[in-house]
Amino acid sequence: MKSKFIPVLLSVAIALSACSSAPLTTSTLDQARNDHVAAQSNSAVTQYAVPEFKAATEALNAANAAAADRQSTEKIDQLAYVAKQKIATAQEVARARKAEVDLKQASQQRDQVRLEARTVEAETAKRSAEQAQAEAEAARARAEQANAATQNAQQQTQALAAQLAELQAKQTERGTIITLGDVLFNVDQAVLTSGGQATVQKLATVLRENTDRTVLIEGFTDSTGSTAHNLQLSQRRAEAVRSALAQAGIDRSRVDVRGYGEAYPVAGNESAGDRQLNRRVEIVLSEPGKPIQARR
Repeated sequence: MKSKFIPVLLSVAIALSACSSAPLTTSTLDQARNDHVAAQSNSAVTQYAVPEFKAATEALNAANAAAADRQSTEKIDQLAYVAKQKIATAQEVARARKAEVDLKQASQQRDQVRLEARTVEAETAKRSAEQAQAEAEAARARAEQANAATQNAQQQTQALAAQLAELQAKQTERGTIITLGDVLFNVDQAVLTSGGQATVQKLATVLRENTDRTVLIEGFTDSTGSTAHNLQLSQRRAEAVRSALAQAGIDRSRVDVRGYGEAYPVAGNESAGDRQLNRRVEIVLSEPGKPIQARR
């Protein structure tokens, strides 16, 4: 009997000896170990919850040590539970701190966007102000040019009025008429005297300073002589005035001539004085940019 129990007891002893060398574990400790692995692979935990994860690791180490020491299952579960709680705390702390960082970054990005928007708005306002200033300066320049043009036109008008007054010009519905009397030509000839040349030079000055005007030169005679002769003489005298203007630099395209002979007398032909009045050259000066009306 005794010889049969000895091997069994030895086997039990060997089995118990083998079991006592393996560390114990529990489901709670296994969960704590898995949680620790998961937390360790979470970059947020390793970045934002370093002290909390360190405490959790120490708690897990304590649980593992208890298991290795083959302490009681209750003790191992207690330590494993503490480790699990600290691991969970580390994960929650990591989540919260990461959220704070994300919120801060979002706020910074929002501030940056607002700053860029204000910068764009300021640049737009600056460009608008510069454009408005440029437009104001352009408007002022245009106003100054218009004022200068007005003053220049007034000066030209005053100068023209003085020149026409010197030429004893008269304003009519056909335009301004300057009359060159018979004394400005040699008798029965179409040659301007020195006095006639001086008068034409004054007229040339008027035309050079008023390029938007043209002239019509009309020649007239008294009734002495034949009609053909008078018509020819009046034409030649008008031509003489145009030639003098051309020599003074006035383009011929601005000058037209007509010879009317003894037509359109301004006085009777009975007396010498009246006939002298009829022997004349009338120069019709157009209004600016307008044609000269035909004689009626």
